[in-house]
Amino acid sequence: MNKEEFLKEIKKLNIKLTDTMLHQLEEYADFLLAYNEHTNLTAIKTKEEVYLKHFYDSLTLVKIANFQNGKLLDVGTGAGFPGLVLAIVFPNLKVTLLDSNNKKITFLNECIERLHLQNVQTVYSRAENYTRAHREYYDFVTSRAVAELRILLELNIPALKVNGNFLVMKGNLEEELEKALNTMKILNCKILTQEKFNLPNNGGTRTLMSIIKEKETDKKYPRTYDKIKKKSIN
Repeated sequence: MNKEEFLKEIKKLNIKLTDTMLHQLEEYADFLLAYNEHTNLTAIKTKEEVYLKHFYDSLTLVKIANFQNGKLLDVGTGAGFPGLVLAIVFPNLKVTLLDSNNKKITFLNECIERLHLQNVQTVYSRAENYTRAHREYYDFVTSRAVAELRILLELNIPALKVNGNFLVMKGNLEEELEKALNTMKILNCKILTQEKFNLPNNGGTRTLMSIIKEKETDKKYPRTYDKIKKKSIN
């Protein structure tokens, strides 16, 4: 997907980019690819793939959420997807980029400084430690293909305000969803909406799901990651 194709596709998402936003995305792509030559950040090696599988893919979240304002936490953000893209395109959104890989946090800090962004911060921490310390704080929490859904629910739901939304980004969700239904019930959340579609240019299948938090989360969650991974809550 070249830049012209990208602009055509995001227009279908009702997203309008200013010249500043376009310049920031361009600089982000160039910096990511240059940095990736010496530090492994992404398997993607071309600008066309960055525009499709990082930029466009991140922005498809507008199908299930309104980002005009509020606070968003991106857990396991990696090189900033989707959180940093959302911070660029929605300057009134306050974004926290969370990752336990310090090399990726270093990249993000340099990128944020280059792009002169004021609405985004980075946090170097394990997800369970951060969400345990920031309970009921965020309007949105998202994670892109970081772990299976039942694990992400326990890590992420505690950080959401009541009536906040966990925005799930996956390729295919059916099998993971079946395993996660009981976890949703225990964590006082339910599916609000779901969208399944194909990315342009044969970019693959994407499933987006918005899960709404209905009540506060019991303070015993999240457990340690080893316990979360080993056994579902019941």
